Amino acid sequence: MWKRLSDGIQRISTGWVTLAALVFFLAFTALVLPRQAAQAEADAGGADSPDMSFFYSAAELYDMAKAYGSEGRAAYVRARFTFDLVWPLVYTVFLCTSISWVYARAFPRHSAWQRANLAPLLGALFDYLENLSTSLVMLRYQAQTAVVDWLAPIWTLIKWILVYGSFALLVIGVAVGIISGIWRRIKKRRA
Repeated sequence: MWKRLSDGIQRISTGWVTLAALVFFLAFTALVLPRQAAQAEADAGGADSPDMSFFYSAAELYDMAKAYGSEGRAAYVRARFTFDLVWPLVYTVFLCTSISWVYARAFPRHSAWQRANLAPLLGALFDYLENLSTSLVMLRYQAQTAVVDWLAPIWTLIKWILVYGSFALLVIGVAVGIISGIWRRIKKRRA
């Protein structure tokens, strides 16, 4: 199943699709993300956000919910089910297509490295799990949301590891592609 999914992503990741995903990612990052970040900061009243934290505890999540106030919590939940439904799709399409396109040129076709294009999908999955968990805690605040409040920080940590890891995989693929291209040229000149 994973191989078929990876191969399917690989097939659609043509140069034009990858370029379009890059342009859309850059436009979204430049035009939508700053406004959303400013709005989220205003809604939070200066409190930390679970989405932007690398790690936090369940107690700290409840502290954030308290600091947000009822209007801030409502705005947080609204943002998770509007903006934060789209944003993971944007970065996932960009990362999946970019990693696929770059790795097709940097590594042999049947290399296990070709499966690296699945990492962004897992990052998005954990982003959505984080959004559901933190939203449930915000919606139910002041009531305790057992288990979910404990899982939310774990989903956040895994999300960041996978998202940052996906960007690192892209950089690694570009570096390997450049180095292998230079190496091929050197070998060609010597032959």
